[in-house]
Amino acid sequence: MTVRRNVTPWASAALVLTALLATSCAREKDNDARPAASSSSPTAHGYVEGAKEAAEQQSRLILNDPADGDSRVLDLITGKVHKTAGIEGANRLGTDGRFGYVHTSDGTHVLDSGAWTVDHGDHVHYYSAAIRNVGAFPVSRRAQVRSDVVVTAVTDTAGKSLLYDRSKLEKGEIASSRTLPGTYTGAVVPFGEHLLAFADEGDAAQLVVLDRKGKRVASPGAECETPRGDAVTRRGVVLGCADGALLVRAEDGAFTAEKIPYSGDVPTNERATSLRQRPGSDTLTAPAGDDAVWVLDVTEQTWTRVDTGPVVAASTAGEGSPLLVLESDGSLHGYDIATGKHIARTEQLLTAKKPIGTDDSAPVIEVDRSRAYVNDAQGKKVYEIDYNDDLRVARSFDLDIEPVLMAETGR
Repeated sequence: MTVRRNVTPWASAALVLTALLATSCAREKDNDARPAASSSSPTAHGYVEGAKEAAEQQSRLILNDPADGDSRVLDLITGKVHKTAGIEGANRLGTDGRFGYVHTSDGTHVLDSGAWTVDHGDHVHYYSAAIRNVGAFPVSRRAQVRSDVVVTAVTDTAGKSLLYDRSKLEKGEIASSRTLPGTYTGAVVPFGEHLLAFADEGDAAQLVVLDRKGKRVASPGAECETPRGDAVTRRGVVLGCADGALLVRAEDGAFTAEKIPYSGDVPTNERATSLRQRPGSDTLTAPAGDDAVWVLDVTEQTWTRVDTGPVVAASTAGEGSPLLVLESDGSLHGYDIATGKHIARTEQLLTAKKPIGTDDSAPVIEVDRSRAYVNDAQGKKVYEIDYNDDLRVARSFDLDIEPVLMAETGR
């Protein structure tokens, strides 16, 4: 593998972050999920068995070539590429920040990327561990997988949902699952020690709140026509609907749902049905038809439509960062979200040997706190983009496979 590298901003902050983590952890309250260290125990606060803690985010990319099943994990700190067991026939790849969920016609394969972040609210811990294949969920290829720190919910196309113990996944096991009673439309989303789901009751799906055994414990009184797309933000969970989105919050055990409507009627083919973000960010993006992108500001509860060129993929880091749009010309473009003005463009990143699709195997844009990543399958490359520096190509990684599917972990 050949790597062209510029100095990243992560390394320069490592010592400072180490000091901050040590100071912050020493002040941690008694209600933390993990016990704090004491004078009689060598185990430090935040300790995870079998993992190495670091002072910087341990970002990695999971990559898969569906044609021959080759899979790789690219360590973005070291630039090293790790081979993993082959997974043939993959058609989609998702992640919850640590695990990659590789969907095939035979089920959903679970790959532990060995990189993750533990957020304690006032500070975070960054971990790395061995990469390993965990096993597979025996569900259909269109299954939807959503996780929190306790459970992983897997919903199949028939609306049946199974819950898996996430602590077992972290140990490399797929333990026996719990099947939720009833069926639900769209993904079942773990949130606030409960589950959010849409039950078909009448003309529109009704939002319901379930406990971890599947018992309905609340109904916020919100309807959603044609639920599609969801994202977890600092403000709550955003659930996409035909007329906009629902923002679901949890406070003191009570759940509320507030509609964030479009400003007017939106044609079916221009609705936001797939919400992407920097993990945890309150700014979401989605294609708005073929030549525009929706940007949802969850804090302001407003939708902005940005006219672009033909859209292949879109995302943003939020909080004043540009809207990033990979267009059919093979270049990454930057737009000012407030004005819609085109402000930057890269050289052509995608190798134009074959037409660029917009389905599940299309290139993607993965965004973290300082960089964005674009996969060029035909060119066997991944590009690292500094989106705060006029979309400068900071690094490029040459690979021995076609990285058709890509997802970032460690965030």
